[in-house]
Amino acid sequence: MTVQAKAELDKADLKIQPPETSRFRGFLDTLGPGLITGASDDDPSGIGTYSQAGAQLGYGIGWTMLLTFPLMAAIQEISGRVGRVTGRGIAGNVCRHYSGKLLGVVVALLFIANTINIAADLGAMADATKLLIGGPGMFYVVGFGVISIVAQIFFDYKRYVAVLKWLTLCLFAYVGALAVANVSWGEALIGVLVPKLTFSGDTLTTIVAILGTTISPYLFFWQASQEAEDQRVDPDKQPLTKAPQDSKGEFQRIRADTIVGMAFSNLIALSIIVTAAATLHAAGKTDIQTSAQAAEALKPIAGAFAEVIFALGIVGTGLLAIPVLAGSAAYAVGEGRRWPVGLARKPKEAAAFYAVLALSAVIGIALNFTPINPISALYWSAVINGVLAVPVMVLLMIMARRKEVMQRFVIGGPLLWLGWLATAAMALSVVAMVVGIFV
Repeated sequence: MTVQAKAELDKADLKIQPPETSRFRGFLDTLGPGLITGASDDDPSGIGTYSQAGAQLGYGIGWTMLLTFPLMAAIQEISGRVGRVTGRGIAGNVCRHYSGKLLGVVVALLFIANTINIAADLGAMADATKLLIGGPGMFYVVGFGVISIVAQIFFDYKRYVAVLKWLTLCLFAYVGALAVANVSWGEALIGVLVPKLTFSGDTLTTIVAILGTTISPYLFFWQASQEAEDQRVDPDKQPLTKAPQDSKGEFQRIRADTIVGMAFSNLIALSIIVTAAATLHAAGKTDIQTSAQAAEALKPIAGAFAEVIFALGIVGTGLLAIPVLAGSAAYAVGEGRRWPVGLARKPKEAAAFYAVLALSAVIGIALNFTPINPISALYWSAVINGVLAVPVMVLLMIMARRKEVMQRFVIGGPLLWLGWLATAAMALSVVAMVVGIFV
């Protein structure tokens, strides 16, 4: 078929499709790093944290989702802009403009936190699968871990990203769980709109855990690196420092992608909190440590259907989140060492990058076979993420204002102030947690 004939067929196909369908499909095509980043935020460990918050504190903790939405959307948009403008992720820019020692500490902590998170997610996925079909949990740990590693290393990049997009649909399981819970919608609405804060160590630690789960360092690294990756694999794109004429359209796309992704993430997180509040907290079951325990505890209260859809959601979100966790660690280490990086590269073209990715996942698998219980450490890993997020966010905000990095695209205006507000909120929550624990 000639190029002209193919073009005619494409035009005919566009004419057949209703304009609304074409616009909707076009909008879906623009969604990518922001949507996947937002959806991966609701991983099994996050589900455990949100379930625990709802079970312990009831509807009154819902306001944190309304607060975090503009803050996480701003910081994620800034991360995406840094990647798209420079053609490099956060670590790639830090190693060129800042202290290598500073980068080494941040990357090491990120790798450790992500690996613990992977271990916990694999454990939660295995427990959820046992709830659904029975069988040996360790077999599922290895199986899910191997699937994630093999898919990242050997799948075609564009197809792999498409699979991740489809996996975001599994999060609607939590909207389904919400539908079968006996929710007091008046109390739930008050919990979202009216902040309720008790100055106790447990409450403040829970808030930091929520913030650490919602505004997490690995999300910054992943979105920036994926924007850079998407630009590298598209022959029609260049970093905006070299193609400034594309900036308006690209910034609009990044903003739309990020807002949709973060709104989706917080809507699902709020659904989990409200479900746990309406069922577990209302029944006095406040000692929920994991997402799998939350699923199991739902059965006698909300029925077997709620347990099943909650468990299915855990497995689906794990399959989405583990690649993001392992991938963000690999991007951070690889860019910091100036290795060839990218999921679009063949394994032999980026052997060290894929080795770090596989190592993080393999250690995560192995932790499930040791006396160390990664699920028990999960809550505190979320707290560590909250603490680690502060210096990373400060570094990101300074970088976004540095002309040597962003050139003519230094970030200012409302986006800049929202980014600093997000950084201040995270810092204040950490200080309040420390004061609450020791005073």
